[in-house]
Amino acid sequence: MKVLAIESSSRVATCAVMDENSLLGEYIINDKMTHSKKLMPAIGELMTSLDLKPEDIDVYSGSTGPGSFTGLRIGLASIKAMAHAHEKEVIGIPTMDALAFNMPYVEGIVVPMMDARRDRVYTGIYKWEYGVFNTIMEQDVLSVDEIIDILLKRNERIVVNGDGGVKYRDVLTEKLEDRVVFSPNSTNMPRASSVAELAIMKIKNGEGIDYRKLIPDYLRKSQAERQYEKRMQERNER
Repeated sequence: MKVLAIESSSRVATCAVMDENSLLGEYIINDKMTHSKKLMPAIGELMTSLDLKPEDIDVYSGSTGPGSFTGLRIGLASIKAMAHAHEKEVIGIPTMDALAFNMPYVEGIVVPMMDARRDRVYTGIYKWEYGVFNTIMEQDVLSVDEIIDILLKRNERIVVNGDGGVKYRDVLTEKLEDRVVFSPNSTNMPRASSVAELAIMKIKNGEGIDYRKLIPDYLRKSQAERQYEKRMQERNER
């Protein structure tokens, strides 16, 4: 079984092909958010390098969010188009699940953090127990103070990864002290290889779906929606 995965929830564009035994190839570029120009050429280059054709892929997978609204739409539209063209199943993977999965078999809990602006982060809590990747708290968008309050109530070692951890490192260290450690830079970006491996786990459990059911999970409204609601509220208050 071969899985082609895409991760496009941030400025990083990444795609990967994996089978049940190994990562066959991965393409990562972290240079401006130009997914509409770079993502499909990257997939084509990766497939050519592996001497694979689209029909050789058994399952298509993509991160479903949260993250960049535009990036997620581009990534999921690409996945759905390929799955539709070749009549394949798809698997959607929550972005925070994939980000946390970058940190295998760590001691304590893994807390991915992606900057959501306005002193908020997309986050969740995960833990490896006897080689099994478990979700302790499902992904959510929280203020930095809110996730710190949650973590202060736990006694485990805390491993933080993601650009939110980089941005808020000082306040996290101040509040959580020596219980918190931060991941290397190479594990701070969501990766298509993590999406692919989680997809393989899910497909083995029979969780594949029709491409038409694959939708993004933004966790919050877009800026355009928020501005529209604000204008409507102001109009109603007149």
